[in-house]
Amino acid sequence: MSAKVTGASETLRFVTTGKARVEYAPWGKHWWLSQTGLTDTGQLTLVRVTMYPGAGHQFHYHPELEEIIYIVDGIAEQWVDREKRRLKAGEIAFIPKMVVHAIHNPTKKPMTFLAILSPATSKGPFLVDCYNDEPWRSLRKPFVYETVDPKTGRRTRR
Repeated sequence: MSAKVTGASETLRFVTTGKARVEYAPWGKHWWLSQTGLTDTGQLTLVRVTMYPGAGHQFHYHPELEEIIYIVDGIAEQWVDREKRRLKAGEIAFIPKMVVHAIHNPTKKPMTFLAILSPATSKGPFLVDCYNDEPWRSLRKPFVYETVDPKTGRRTRR
């Protein structure tokens, strides 16, 4: 059996590419592979991200979640607090809750990573952006992105 029925909704035990929840952000395409409502998880969220060349997810923190970033392919410029490292395929960064972090793709090729977050749910916001605050804006100049439709990835007008 590949699905579990809970009430009127179906949660998955096996998530294929076709069943993943796909979402676009200005910095890349996200495949949500495990999250509340998709799987029966209570403790883990898993998202695979392909980050566009030269793009990045700017400084932010998760008030209630820990995170592991695992580089699948390419090179990442990973920040954890004020420390920056270049990570390559097979390497990780661990980010405790409330710790500011960011990930950027410094190359001209797409970079793919997995983000594993725990617990799967929180009472407050999932993340809090702080890239315009000091000292973060002085450590890495914030990106200026056009808004994209999260369902299609098409640029939208503001």
